[in-house]
Amino acid sequence: MDIARIISSSFKYPFRNIKKLPILFVLFILIAIIPIGKLLNNDYLVILGVIAFFTFILVVPGYLLSIVKVGSKGSSILPSFNLINNIYDSIRVLLLRVGYMIVPAVAFLIVLSTLGPASIDFLVNFQIHSFLATVGFILLIILITYIVFEILLFFAKARLAYFNSLSEALKIHKVIKDIRNIGIFNIIKWIIVMLILVTVISFVASFVMTIPYAGFLIYVCIVIPIIESIANYSLGLLYSNIAENDDDLHRFEREIELLKYEN
Repeated sequence: MDIARIISSSFKYPFRNIKKLPILFVLFILIAIIPIGKLLNNDYLVILGVIAFFTFILVVPGYLLSIVKVGSKGSSILPSFNLINNIYDSIRVLLLRVGYMIVPAVAFLIVLSTLGPASIDFLVNFQIHSFLATVGFILLIILITYIVFEILLFFAKARLAYFNSLSEALKIHKVIKDIRNIGIFNIIKWIIVMLILVTVISFVASFVMTIPYAGFLIYVCIVIPIIESIANYSLGLLYSNIAENDDDLHRFEREIELLKYEN
C-alpha cells in the first residue's frame, strides 16, 4: 500500500466506525474528570478523577494497540472493548517502553557522569562559552539517542501488535529490519504528511475550545480520540506490507521444510 492510500484510508477509518466511536469517547472521558473536578472545586470528583486517570493508563494504551493490530491485518473495523485484554496489552506496551528507554537512560547517565563534572568546572571558573558548549553537546547526544529509540519503539509497537509477542517486539535488529523494509524515505514522507494533516485538524478543532466548558470536553473526548485512532491505524497500515511479506516468507519456509521432509 502506498503512502497516499495509507493516509487516505487512515483519515476515513474513524468515520467508517461511527457506531463504535463512542467506545473511544467514553475512554477519553476518564482523563477529563480531574480538570472537571478542579473546575467545580469538588474534591470527591477529583479523587474519582485520579482513579479514572489510572484506569485510563491501564486500559487505553492496550486498546490503541488493538487498533494498530487491526490496521496491520488490513481490516477497517474499530476493535471492540475488552477490559482484560486491553489491560494486558497496556502492561505489555508499558514494558516495551521501559525496554526501549533503557539505552537512552544509560546514555544519559554515562554522558552526565563523564561530562557533567567538566561542565560544572567551566561554570565555576566562569568559562561560559565552554560551559554552554558542553551542556549543548550533552543535550544533543541525549536528544539524538532518545529520538532514535523513540522511533524504534514506534515500530516495535507495530511488531508487538502484529505478532502479539512482546519478545518479538523487543528484538531491535528485527525492528531495524522492518524499518529498512518500509524504507526511510517512505517513513519520512508518512511522518511529514501525518504531522501536517493532524496539525491542521488540531488547529481547526481547537476553535471548539472557545466554547465555555463544553469546548474542553469536546476537544479531549472527541477530537483527541479521533486523532489517536487515525494515527494508530495509520501505523498498522504502514506495517501491513511488511506483515504480508513476512507471511509469504513464512509460507515459503514451511513449503521448503515440507519438501525436505518428503524427500
